[in-house]
Formats: sequence, structure tokens, C-alpha cells
Amino acid sequence: MIKTTFSLKMPENKETSVVFAVPHSGREYDRKFKRKSILDEKSIRTSEDAFVDMLFDTAPKYGAVFLAAKFPRAFVDLNRNVDELDPALIEGLKENTTNPRVASGLGVIPRVVSGGRAIYRGKITHDEALRRIADYWHPYHDILHRIMARNLSEFGQAVLVDCHSMPHEALDAIARSGARRPDVVIGDRFGASASEAIVCQIEEIFRAQGLRVLRNMPFAGAYITKEYGRISSNQHAVQIEIDRSLYMNEQMIRPNGNFNAFRKMMQDVTGQIADIGRDKARMAAE
Repeated sequence: MIKTTFSLKMPENKETSVVFAVPHSGREYDRKFKRKSILDEKSIRTSEDAFVDMLFDTAPKYGAVFLAAKFPRAFVDLNRNVDELDPALIEGLKENTTNPRVASGLGVIPRVVSGGRAIYRGKITHDEALRRIADYWHPYHDILHRIMARNLSEFGQAVLVDCHSMPHEALDAIARSGARRPDVVIGDRFGASASEAIVCQIEEIFRAQGLRVLRNMPFAGAYITKEYGRISSNQHAVQIEIDRSLYMNEQMIRPNGNFNAFRKMMQDVTGQIADIGRDKARMAAE
């Protein structure tokens, strides 16, 4: 019997069309998966957006829905489509290198963690890959689709805030170019997944906290923003990437000395982002 694969926290009174979701912070590692992996416990965790769920988990306090995966990204990546299967990892698949994410080992069932380190010694069966997708990928996206549809029906609008973190070194190229290193990168697929008004509001909320914000570079959004961002239907999806070094020790994968202060600041940010959907909620109630 599959344990609950995600945590869903509903507010006592849903007062906003905004939904906060965290697909990559899961840290419940299946024992069979760990036995199959050739990585040690610390290395296998390097793909996690560690502790991001703890930065946004007060969303229900502000009348918003909060959803977080419990299983790790190294096991199943929720920010990939189900057809992004890697023939270098999964038995019986034909070679297909047209998808750069799959070719680099970062398909829906990842072959590598950060730094290109292999998770397994060999391949896994096609049946195993399909079981993971059925038992872990589909339940998360099924519930998220239902939440977004419900918000759209109740408020006339649904806004998904897809919460992630990025390694500090991922921004080195920006720093080397002479530009200021951002603390937060907001992705809207270059305007395709969310309205300019909503993205600007989120951007200003982070900037008001003294954080440097960049849009779409180097992360514009992947499967989730593409799937849930439908501006013409008044459904919006915004990806948030936060520099991990602001709140955690990346090498040790544990909170750093600034964690509590940063978490408190992010609680304020969460409340303000939730406010973006309150006008629609009030209009729907009238």
C-alpha cells in the first residue's frame, strides 16, 4: 500500500485564489530506492530543494492552499512530463536525445543528481519507471489540477506559485558577466504562463524585502509552469527560485544561522503573495 505521497494543507477559510506548491522538497526516501542507489545519503539529497516547504508552509494561515511532495526529486521529478523517459536509464526504450533534459539525465525518472553524479550502477526496468509515475507523479498532479480548477470556479482566477530553490553556484555565470547576482529568480516562461500584472506584484514583494530579483534568467520555468499557466483562461503559474545560500548550508544540507530570520521574512512574503488573489475572492463572494 502506497503511503500518502504529498502533504496537502487547506486553510480554515479559503480566502484567496493563490495556491503554493513545492514539488522538490520531499525528503522521504524509499528504502528500496536507497538500496538501488550507489550514492551516499548526503550525495543523493543534493537534488532536493531542501527546506523550501518550510519557507512557504504558513500559506494556510493566509487563506491559501499549500501542497508539497513528500518523496524526493531524485526518485521522481514532478517538474517533468511523463513522456520524458531516459533510455540511458530505463530498459527497453529507444534512444532519443532530442530532449536536452532527458539527454543530461534529468528526465521524469532522473538518472543523475547535481554535478552529473549517477544515481544507479545500471538501468531500471520499464515497469519500475511506470509504477513510480503511476504511484507518485499522477497523485500530485491530479490533486493540483483539481485545486486549480476549484479555485478558478470559486474565484474566477487561479494562481499557482511553484516554489523552488537554486544552488548558489548556478548563478556564477551571471556574477561573472558583471551583473549583480540575484537572490530570487521569477519564471513565467517569458510571459507565457502568467499575466504581467501578477508577476510584477510578486517581483515587487520580494524587492521590498531587500532581495535582488531577476526574471526568467537562468530559470524560466519547466513542465509545471507550462502545464498550469493558461493566461487566456485566467489561470496563472509563476515559478520562484531562491538562492539556497540565503538560508542553508548547501554542503551539509542543513539550515544555516540565517534560517529562522529568513523563514520569518518568507512568511511575510507568503502572506503578501496570497493577498494578490484576495480581490478576486472578494468579488466572487459578492
